[in-house]
Amino acid sequence: MRSLEGVRVVDLTRALAGPFCAMTLGDLGADVIKVEEPGTGDDSRHWGPPFQRGESAYFLSCNRNKHGITLNLKRDGGREALWRLIEEADVLIENFRPGLMTRLGFGYDDVLARNPRLIYCSISGFGQEGPEANRPGYDIILQGMSGVTSITGDPNGSPYRCGLPICDILAGMFAAQGILAALLARQQTGRGQRVETTLLGATVAALANLAGSYLVSGEAPPRFGNSHLQIAPYDLLHTSDGYANVAVGNDAIWRRFCKVLDLEELLADERFTTNGERVHNRPALLAAIEARTTQMTTAELLARMDEAGVPAGPIRDLREVFESPQAQFLGLAVTQEHLTSGTIRTVRPAIGLSETPAEVRLPPPALGQHTDEVLGALGYDDETIARWRTEGAI
Repeated sequence: MRSLEGVRVVDLTRALAGPFCAMTLGDLGADVIKVEEPGTGDDSRHWGPPFQRGESAYFLSCNRNKHGITLNLKRDGGREALWRLIEEADVLIENFRPGLMTRLGFGYDDVLARNPRLIYCSISGFGQEGPEANRPGYDIILQGMSGVTSITGDPNGSPYRCGLPICDILAGMFAAQGILAALLARQQTGRGQRVETTLLGATVAALANLAGSYLVSGEAPPRFGNSHLQIAPYDLLHTSDGYANVAVGNDAIWRRFCKVLDLEELLADERFTTNGERVHNRPALLAAIEARTTQMTTAELLARMDEAGVPAGPIRDLREVFESPQAQFLGLAVTQEHLTSGTIRTVRPAIGLSETPAEVRLPPPALGQHTDEVLGALGYDDETIARWRTEGAI
């Protein structure tokens, strides 16, 4: 048995936040039907390189465990087929521009009237209403407008975008969480509901202690590079041949850190006796520490940290990540056979469940791969499907 076995999801999303949300539900066993525009499909099908035999690595990364169909929602046949999907569905996910679903005739109130048990999830950059609701919701825009860029980068340089699409991924995760909560609530009430999340709201929520610091102090945190705003040393340290991260999270670790590096004199230095003092005097602290670590290789530093029980780790690129012993042990990369791309690799689901495990069942669909199959299962005959294809409805 799978956790979401028997749950049907209509995925009207494209790019990353929505597809990641729907893929998460598919990993947990939901029957996900991805609906794309005929001819062009999801925007991310065209984002690259790299491509594998014509399929974008970007698209492949966030669309497994889905059946793929094409519907033209500007044609009668496409709209009719979508309505039949919706009437039999448990969840609908959309990330169109605010108001577009209503203009197409598939707004929340319209859908609720046809299927009151449906969970209707909307993901947007800034919300369905408000003075900035119609701004484009791309990740880089939201990183800047959510505060992420303002705290990322060298304190003496320009702001930087976070290297991963953090706003998209967070919104997709929060949306999936909301959908799961709504499905649980429906077991009690028998009714569906609207689930909404925004890239702005999801990212601000994830700022957590940083947002909390501002709300308490009224002072916006500055860029602080590889350091931690409230803990020191919690930094990237230079070594003789590279770098390493350390996380000295309390005074007991601080004492072990100093002793294993033969820096006991720092324990008596009044500038560093408490975490608060170490944060306040971070430049002097790092100068004293790196005077020692730059005389050591990264391997030597990490060995000493491990010996003393000080949290530390190397800086790995993605090749090193996937080739690392722990990633190999956890099986973080999984293989599938794709219709056109052959053998592909994607990242293993991050959720572990002992009784109803997440599974990689279906490869990402080729554009429209399952249109005939899905429409046939909805009760449409071959003649109707062929006519709709001629009319450009599918």
